[in-house]
Amino acid sequence: MAEDAILGFLQTNDEIADSHQFSASVGVDHTELENVIKRLHGFEIVEAKDFKKDNYLVSEEGKQYALEGSPEVNFFLAVPVEGISLANLKAKLDPKVFSIGSSWAKKNGWIEIAKGSVTRKVENVEDKVKDLLKRIEEGKVVDGNDVADLSKRKLIVKQTWRGYTLRKGSKYVSKRKKAATDLTREHLQRGDWKDLEFKEYNLNAQGQPIQIGHLQPLLEVREEIQNIFLQMGFEEMPTNNFVESSFWNFDALFQPQQHPARDSHDTFFLKAPSTTRYLPEDYVERVKCVHESGGYGSKGYGYDWKREEAEKNLLRTHTTAVSTRMLYMLAQQRPFMPKRYYSIDRVFRNEAVDRTHLAEFHQIEGLICDHGLTLGDLIGVLEDFFARLGMSKLRFKPAYNPYTEPSMEIFSYHEGLKKWVEVGNSGMFRPEMLLPMGLPEDVNVIAWGLSLERPTMILYGIDNIRDLFGPKVDFNLIKSNPLCRLGLQ
Repeated sequence: MAEDAILGFLQTNDEIADSHQFSASVGVDHTELENVIKRLHGFEIVEAKDFKKDNYLVSEEGKQYALEGSPEVNFFLAVPVEGISLANLKAKLDPKVFSIGSSWAKKNGWIEIAKGSVTRKVENVEDKVKDLLKRIEEGKVVDGNDVADLSKRKLIVKQTWRGYTLRKGSKYVSKRKKAATDLTREHLQRGDWKDLEFKEYNLNAQGQPIQIGHLQPLLEVREEIQNIFLQMGFEEMPTNNFVESSFWNFDALFQPQQHPARDSHDTFFLKAPSTTRYLPEDYVERVKCVHESGGYGSKGYGYDWKREEAEKNLLRTHTTAVSTRMLYMLAQQRPFMPKRYYSIDRVFRNEAVDRTHLAEFHQIEGLICDHGLTLGDLIGVLEDFFARLGMSKLRFKPAYNPYTEPSMEIFSYHEGLKKWVEVGNSGMFRPEMLLPMGLPEDVNVIAWGLSLERPTMILYGIDNIRDLFGPKVDFNLIKSNPLCRLGLQ
């Protein structure tokens, strides 16, 4: 109907000046007419030029004023010639009329309020607001200053109309023949395919986007780092237990029970089950002895070690708890076999959440267990590992860890920031940790660790960790992130 109306009108007229007026005249919704216009314009049957026109609609409050009069005029009319007390007038009028009307009537200079009474300053007033609102409802032209005043009072609302001016196109026809999209069996049987007009194929049109899965940036970087470990001959440790006992997380690492990291302000302890039931008794006894009185060349910490403290369950604070278990299992094997282990998984800390910290994050850890390893071996492995990450400029700074001695912080020169940035921690596991497990005395373990989030944020230019991991991640970031490629430099 809409298409026939447009083509029929243009057959006897030069143009349709306003599509809104035309839609109203033919009784067609403008949205439906707009779709038809776009289709006819695409076929070059009509030429369509769009335009924008501002229109003003009277608000609900404005409609009430147009019907009942403005509050200021109603306020003025409620004031008798001899005047009235403010209290009596307030009781006489609707609260909204009193509030708005008194303000505007006083502003217009119609009334005077003094010493609790209201008196008129003029004999008669004209309800200009009511008249203007009625003119707008009737579609009549109103002065721009009056429009601005009514808009400020939110009595009218601006609405922008988009319309079209239509003329005959280069391929105008009074009746459009619908183009066929496909040649069918029926067309061939009837023979009408000779008279059909086929729709042209747009060979430049893009197809529907393919719905595929997308890797999260953390997973992409994780995979690349995992490949680096595998290239260096490491094997992955099982990290599927998020819940650990304090024994494996702290005590077996020669970390004293009064250490601040074991406080509830830093660690998530479990309520149920609150304790573990299974610990290797002979190993527990050796760990207890080295804490209390030392051994293996150490003085220990000289305190009363408590079994109940070691049995507390918690969410692991580092994947080194997994390394401890693996080294203990390795120590039980005979003969001893050197190993290279790595892990990349989630750990938990009771920390305040901000741009650079979360209560859960991912830790990358690597360790080598072999005869006669030295600090020089650790530095060499670190230079190889970080070079594969694209960090060839490294510096090392002495540090302290309860379970490594010596310990080193790892710094890399950041070309973008033009400064040295800490990228990890490292060290050699202490004899107080290794020898109670049953490892041979000449066996050393070198280890290092870093977070997965920090290099990922640097690679993807993300400055807020909450945009990378957690409920606030933008899915568009995941869909559009570039491929992660780490390599030798």
